[in-house]
Amino acid sequence: MKPTKILFVCLGNICRSPSAAGVMKKLATGLPLEIQSAGTAGYHIGELPDPRTRSHARKRGYELVSRAQQFDPARHFEQFDRIIAMDANNLSDLKAMDREKKYHHKLSLMTDYCESIEVGGVPDPYYSGPEGFERVLDILEDACAGLLKDLENSLPSPLRGRRPLR
Repeated sequence: MKPTKILFVCLGNICRSPSAAGVMKKLATGLPLEIQSAGTAGYHIGELPDPRTRSHARKRGYELVSRAQQFDPARHFEQFDRIIAMDANNLSDLKAMDREKKYHHKLSLMTDYCESIEVGGVPDPYYSGPEGFERVLDILEDACAGLLKDLENSLPSPLRGRRPLR
């Protein structure tokens, strides 16, 4: 069975999108998903996620070991089934990269999947204190649970309804 490929996108790919990938990987253990993250800017290419991001994620059981990469329209639009932006600015940047609007159907906003937290986007915690990183994880856990429900509707029936434990 071909896995569904999901790409989470933020600005620098060192805080929000690797956290989203880490949360989703843990929630979707055993499901046919390929999960990565990228940034719309190339500030941190090759770097691990921010140490504060990794520390807060580790406290919740998420190991973030990916290396930052920049979103490549020539490759990523075609390669991924779903491309999920962390905020409206990232979504706007992605749409602008898709000049012919060929891939707009693959694009969505992370917080559109939130089930209980009402917020317009995942805030960038880079210039905040510990509470900012914790807030991001709260939002991502809620949004990833909603995304998982959405994805389960597209899985073959033997896998549908099989929810991994948190």
